[in-house]
Amino acid sequence: MELQDRIVSHFHNSMEINAITIEQYTPLIAHASELLLHCLVNEHKILCCANGASSALSQHFTTLLMSRFQQERPGLPAINLSTDGATMSAISEDGSFIDAQAKQIHALGQPGDILLLLSISGRSSNLVQAIQAAHDRDMSVIALNGNDGGDITALLSPDEVEICIPSQDRALVHHSHLMVLHILCDLIDYQLFGSET
Repeated sequence: MELQDRIVSHFHNSMEINAITIEQYTPLIAHASELLLHCLVNEHKILCCANGASSALSQHFTTLLMSRFQQERPGLPAINLSTDGATMSAISEDGSFIDAQAKQIHALGQPGDILLLLSISGRSSNLVQAIQAAHDRDMSVIALNGNDGGDITALLSPDEVEICIPSQDRALVHHSHLMVLHILCDLIDYQLFGSET
């Protein structure tokens, strides 16, 4: 029964975090989708960045935008800044990993673009630099964060969006972030193209 108890515990913990996220962040998730929609319909783009496993979630999100989510539609402009190994290593070798995403944002970001950033703790120096670079380029930031928000929370302006999953469990934060990303894809598609049914 020990293994089964652990399984049940994982599901219960996930359900608890999802319930908290629903209660605290439903309006902010809807608002984030509206900001992303406004960005896209005005012919701007979404730049995404993250570290580690969050980078894989970021890549998943940009892939869904560029390809499709639930229904066929034109591709939407989204770039993941964390998956180009050649660019990341070149910037890191010539300067510092802290600049790996910020330098790309300075090169690619334009006013009206959005930086969508994923972090499980809000304490990664390269992501802090990415937010500052986005602000330098007059971009807005949507942050999917975790734990207590760390340094990222303090950097965001009042008109920007932070969805901070209140957990120190990395797996739970990743799970909630994935759900939020899928919801954002659904809301973007719904606002652009209506319901599939």
